[in-house]
Amino acid sequence: MNILDKIVAHKHIEIAERSAMTPISILEKSPYFGRQTYSLRESLLHPERTGIIAEFKRRSPSKGDINTRADAATVTKGYADAGASGLSILTDEQFFGGSTADLIAGREANQIPVLRKDFMVHDYQVFEARAMGADVILLIAECLEADQLRSLAKTAKSLGLEVLMEIHSGDQLAKLCPEVDIVGVNNRNLKNFEVSVQTSIDLFDQIPAEFLKISESGINNPQTIQELKQVGFQGFLIGEYFMSDPEPQQRFAEFVQSLNSLPQVSF
Repeated sequence: MNILDKIVAHKHIEIAERSAMTPISILEKSPYFGRQTYSLRESLLHPERTGIIAEFKRRSPSKGDINTRADAATVTKGYADAGASGLSILTDEQFFGGSTADLIAGREANQIPVLRKDFMVHDYQVFEARAMGADVILLIAECLEADQLRSLAKTAKSLGLEVLMEIHSGDQLAKLCPEVDIVGVNNRNLKNFEVSVQTSIDLFDQIPAEFLKISESGINNPQTIQELKQVGFQGFLIGEYFMSDPEPQQRFAEFVQSLNSLPQVSF
């Protein structure tokens, strides 16, 4: 099995355990479950924000430990204060060192949209996301059948959550459905973890015009964002570049300062 297959296989085991311990009826009693959500789509387009979804990630299967001691509230608040349009917070523990606690900490510290970054394969996880205080869920086309993806997207919409569908190849666009709000091109191949920003550039024109488009992974300098904006991308998910610094929020602030010094690209 490749790493994606291993992650998904473990996710099914994890869901069985978590749902037995905390049924949906308990999740629905969370203080976050009924809160008014923030729109990531609107925030990405806000003229006073950067279009960057800044990620909080402790480790990865390809790089190992990245920043295991970082405080989720401190880092994410720093991201938001410096102009992040949204926050992506890993909740997968086994492979990425994330946790529900990290997302809740990020939620409590901020008033911008939060994406639950995980490998979503079951409705239960969508209810979990709502209960944690997330505003958006990630649906990875690579590990979902078309009908499964749409079912999860419908559940998300019924709970007031936005949907980011992630692709890595053009054939995965066949899984697009009306319930998707944003399409993200992951420049990282989840099967072998090779990264190329050219993936986003090659796929842009294949994505239907009605969807907001973001580029994910492998972005480590402001010039790359300018190039992607010129192609037409309206959002950019960046995590490892910031989190590999002992002070991720400071690196983000410096990145934004450099980005703002470049000629502005209008859509």
